[in-house]
Amino acid sequence: MTDWVEIIVPTAAAEVDEIAALLAADVSYAAAGTEIRGDEVVFWAHLAEREQALLATRDAIAALAAAGAGVDPATVRAQSAMAEAEWRDAWKRYFHVTRVGPRVVIVPSWESHEAVPGDAIVKLDPGMAFGTGTHASTRIVLEEMQRLAADGLAPRAVLDVGAGSGILAIAAARLWPEARVIAVDNDPIAVAACVENCAFNDAPVESSAMPLADVPGTFELVLANIQAHVLYALAPDLIARVAPGGALLLSGLLSAQVDDVARAFVDGGLVKDVVRPDAVDPQWSGAVLRRT
Repeated sequence: MTDWVEIIVPTAAAEVDEIAALLAADVSYAAAGTEIRGDEVVFWAHLAEREQALLATRDAIAALAAAGAGVDPATVRAQSAMAEAEWRDAWKRYFHVTRVGPRVVIVPSWESHEAVPGDAIVKLDPGMAFGTGTHASTRIVLEEMQRLAADGLAPRAVLDVGAGSGILAIAAARLWPEARVIAVDNDPIAVAACVENCAFNDAPVESSAMPLADVPGTFELVLANIQAHVLYALAPDLIARVAPGGALLLSGLLSAQVDDVARAFVDGGLVKDVVRPDAVDPQWSGAVLRRT
């Protein structure tokens, strides 16, 4: 990763999740993925864009500070990203086999897991993914997918919008092996990561950069783990992709946002099923809506 720099934003520890979400919404460099290290938010930019990324981040932080957030644009800094080998070693110290809900098990490439009947295994390698899939926003979707499966949902087709590394799409392929799973993302880097991760998992997921508006057909299950402002913009197309009797899972939402976002989808014709915070990190929430 020597051609990349880390953009580091110190913040008050109590606000770190919220600042990470706001930066992902406001700064294009952070939209591809952020990492939380204690009381710092970290994301990456190409070395050639170092000054541009710093300027954009400091402008966003200045606006947040003016609104009362515990941040200071003067503390934003950049440093060289770790070499890939060093980065992998750092991950290995704290990324281990993780069970998310009763069935989904996330297994890093350097560890093994003896599966029990019913396990839905998602294998990950940090060299091929944006994160581990255990952030609260992803965890909510994985848990709700398993609840729907336990309740008898058997989708013929699943659509993952803003798929990123493909974690949710891979989990869907494991939970419903007979379903056709399509993953779309407008970031070509994310599409490449999704393709590589799906191959690593031998998961038959169709991944592309196709715009949501161009995705044909409807789906019994639609997943969208995206920031609130993007969900608002995509609402008509997301609603249109939900098949009769199908479900839409929304996440990537701060708990202060979730009710308003869910209401926008109810106004568009869906019925609210579940709105809940993450049990571990209640700053984040998700919503499940259905088409009757």
